[in-house]
Amino acid sequence: MPDKDSPFNTENSAQNAAAEQPDDAKLAAEAATADAEIAKLAADLNELRQTLMRRQADFDNYRKRIEKERAEDAKRHTARVIEGLIPVIDGFEHALAAHREAEYENYRKGFELIYKQLVDNVTRLGVERTDPLGKQFDPHLHQAMDRTETATHEDGTILQVFQPGYLFHGRVLRPAMVRVAVHPGGASKEAAN
Repeated sequence: MPDKDSPFNTENSAQNAAAEQPDDAKLAAEAATADAEIAKLAADLNELRQTLMRRQADFDNYRKRIEKERAEDAKRHTARVIEGLIPVIDGFEHALAAHREAEYENYRKGFELIYKQLVDNVTRLGVERTDPLGKQFDPHLHQAMDRTETATHEDGTILQVFQPGYLFHGRVLRPAMVRVAVHPGGASKEAAN
């Protein structure tokens, strides 16, 4: 057996050390390459996650916008139907007001039931009837059909309602047709200015 301190063993150790160094360098290079590839894959994964989150947010916004548009479309269609029913309600009111004689009592009760059902159903859909008698004139809600000079009422007070107005979810379907109080001489002062 050779001696540990022999020159033969020293050469052998140097060869072993030289042989191990290329393997270590090779392993270090492979580890660096693997680390770089892992870092690239992690960056790609992060980018894909960000893209997925943006797409999910875009889809949620799209879905909300479509739902809102559908709800608005449904309201518009309902408003059109109700606008068509308002003259029917007016006709019922005129028919009920016209025949107050005793011989029309049974006929009148039937009309009143039908009228009540119609008004209840329209109210359930979101229609609000406006009867502005005694309130201040608002050009967004009322249509002035006549002006009456009077000092007993405040200027702009609604004295008579010719036809009630109707609102549907805050939107005017039909303005109330009204007679408005005007102070004597107030109209001529406004015309002079």
